[in-house]
Amino acid sequence: MSTKQLASLVYSVLDLATVVEGKTAADTFKKSVDLARHVEEWGYMRYWFAEHHNMISVASSATSLLIAHIAEKTTKIRVGSGGIMLPNHSPLIIAEQFGTLATLYPERIDLGLGRAPGTDQLTSIAIRGERFNAVNDFPSDVRKLQTYLSSDNRFAKVRAIPGEGTDIPIWILGSSTDSAHLAAAYGLPYAFASHFAPQQFLTAIEIYRTNFKPSAQLQKPYVMACVNAVVADSDAEAEYLSTSLKQLFVGVITGKRRLLQPPVIDMQDVWNEMEEEAVYQMLAVSFIGGKEKVKTDLQSFLDQTLVNEVMVTSHIYDHQARLQSYKLFAEILQGR
Repeated sequence: MSTKQLASLVYSVLDLATVVEGKTAADTFKKSVDLARHVEEWGYMRYWFAEHHNMISVASSATSLLIAHIAEKTTKIRVGSGGIMLPNHSPLIIAEQFGTLATLYPERIDLGLGRAPGTDQLTSIAIRGERFNAVNDFPSDVRKLQTYLSSDNRFAKVRAIPGEGTDIPIWILGSSTDSAHLAAAYGLPYAFASHFAPQQFLTAIEIYRTNFKPSAQLQKPYVMACVNAVVADSDAEAEYLSTSLKQLFVGVITGKRRLLQPPVIDMQDVWNEMEEEAVYQMLAVSFIGGKEKVKTDLQSFLDQTLVNEVMVTSHIYDHQARLQSYKLFAEILQGR
């Protein structure tokens, strides 16, 4: 794959509204606005939030509200969900919420959909109640949502107002091969969570591309890979900054979740050998280093995967360092 193709790669942002040690959710939301305004200037295509619940370090539980907040504070960047966990909601309610967003911010709203609960089992029961098995209805609920958002639904007895006729672009999200089959069958763009579940990534996108059926929304397969990126002025600085991300993943593995921690000099003080191995498996699709190293690694990744778009998430403790990482990543893709 040539440098020209690297330069043509679409690049976007996934913001988990991460709360850092010593700060609050209110601080996080202010930083999200600042980041969104900067990445809009730096050529990023989208700014997405992911629905999570009962996680002290993730403040994006009310996803549609944060989307509205960012869309109001920016002017052109697309804003959306990466994703809404549809089994947690009624398709009609999501159609109304996102229909309202699309009415307020025309041609700027994306709706990414996932089937996972975005939380632990006990919290999932609290969210879904008697609808706990709604995950089995995910394929039909996606179809219902598409219907509510279409102008064809104007004669139905149940309508999404606002929402009807907005035809908001829908994406299928996944971290396994199940979602690849669905995205292909429905002819929808496919976003894979390779930033934390890379094991089935290559298999999933092959399934998606092989089985893709064109639709009114999309004529040919479109793959987005969500990736971790920590870019700094030197490889050593990036490695140091990335220890915050590694500590976060240790918390995921052990179940001992904490707010995003400051970077540390030596991770050997934090993890054991088994935890280290597990973290590096999760980090398989990550770009950590100075510009030259990340450029080389990114080119190799594109050669292997031929993805259309990367969505970057950067768990960096210091806000200015986080901004700098996104700026440098954009410069790489702009050939600067």
